[in-house]
Amino acid sequence: LTEAYYIPLNHSLENQLVQRVVFDGLRPIFEDNSIKKFVLDAKIEACVLSKLGIDLRGVIFDTMLACYIKNSNANSEFDIQCMEQINHILPTILSGSKNSSIADNDISTVKAYVGDVIASLFELTNYWSNSLDENELKILSDIELPLAFVLAKMEEIGVSVDVEYLNNLTVEFDEKLQSLETKIYDLAGESFNINSPKQVAYILFDKLELKSSKKRGKTKNSTSAEVLNALAEEYEIARLILDYRKYAKLKSTYTESLPALIDSVDNRIHTSYNQTVTTTGRLSSSNPNLQNIPIRTDEGNKIRKAFVPADRENYLLMSADYSQIELRLLAHVSGDVNLINAFNSGVDVHTLTASKVFEVPISEVTKDMRYKAKAVNFGIVYGIGDFSLGKDLGISKKEAKAYIDSYFATYPDVHAFIKRLINDARDYGYAKTMLGRIRYIPELSAKNKMVQAFGERAAMNSPIQGTAADIIKVAMINVDKALKAAGIDARLILQVHDELIIEAHKDCAQI
Repeated sequence: LTEAYYIPLNHSLENQLVQRVVFDGLRPIFEDNSIKKFVLDAKIEACVLSKLGIDLRGVIFDTMLACYIKNSNANSEFDIQCMEQINHILPTILSGSKNSSIADNDISTVKAYVGDVIASLFELTNYWSNSLDENELKILSDIELPLAFVLAKMEEIGVSVDVEYLNNLTVEFDEKLQSLETKIYDLAGESFNINSPKQVAYILFDKLELKSSKKRGKTKNSTSAEVLNALAEEYEIARLILDYRKYAKLKSTYTESLPALIDSVDNRIHTSYNQTVTTTGRLSSSNPNLQNIPIRTDEGNKIRKAFVPADRENYLLMSADYSQIELRLLAHVSGDVNLINAFNSGVDVHTLTASKVFEVPISEVTKDMRYKAKAVNFGIVYGIGDFSLGKDLGISKKEAKAYIDSYFATYPDVHAFIKRLINDARDYGYAKTMLGRIRYIPELSAKNKMVQAFGERAAMNSPIQGTAADIIKVAMINVDKALKAAGIDARLILQVHDELIIEAHKDCAQI
């Protein structure tokens, strides 16, 4: 690096330049694909420039993404990378106070700081270019970098919500909460603050002296969901309190909060997709979190119905998701013939598993059997143990172990594959997806048995979850390319784990 430039813009320093003039002048550089660029955070850079009408092109390296690809457990913040990777502490330009701004400093200080940042970016880029192996560089160039631009566009577009519908849901939930409140007070024999754990504990354990036949753990008089679920099997008041909490959370998190997050300019909500947060490679979203809406309940589905096309007369929302992608991946990577045949049979895989685990004909599989088989199917992917499965299904640890043993007897190659994953992770210190994405698992070498057990679960589920995450990321890139190439009025607006939501004009949407 021989030269770096500071452009005074949007500060209160002297000699400021006009933003429009600056970006009009820089536009040819930003949009020239032949001028190669490396950045701190491609998604953020693309978002900022897009708002100014500039299409950022030619980005070939991103230090934040590079750090994340190398080690998903690491802190990928720029200043942390500088300290940990190139042994450099960035100077501060704040004058003593956290609330100080760049405007409190003279121009020479700002120039020196900016020069240091740019020099550090060059050095970090060089460091990661040499540190990432060929496969990691391929993940960066073929998946994470292209995805950053897809996510930037999705964040910019946002999604529309039906405010009137949400307001009506708030009223509906309020009525439900009032009804639950009355029933709870009747059973308690007095009114109290249902949102206060201390008051709930007093009512349940001191006044009513409720006791569960199941262990609640060591926490005395806890009102956690785990404890209430155990009590709910025997006591109506515990069931009602759980319902109350459910409706209260849906109301505060969604029906009341979402309207307040609508952008006044375009009347849409703009979530932020986090590309470097999860250890498995999955995306997450925040402000608001649109990936955490419950989908397995009627109430959760009511929340989903609030998301609508802005122009409902001419546009539709189209949803496409992968069918049981993690279980299908487990069948593929384990090579278990029985599980592969289960998918190829055309019969519901959970029903078929229930038939084998409970040793009954498919026609005699009950709803409860299928529910338990489904819990085992997905639990195996997430490395579930007999204790956790028993807790989820409300059965004893012994009974849960019998289900898991029966499952592994049905799908023996899955059992062998999972053991192999744990042993390999112990040997190498990491788990790996099909596309070669690595997750380091230091917990496997911990002395604490509980920490070790967490490491084993991570070794089991990371290759499956991580591969599913890689597949959906590739799908997002390909869908975005295909929509642009087709030249149709359709755009990707949301991603919820294994599901993609597209807003499309009715003329190009196939119904």
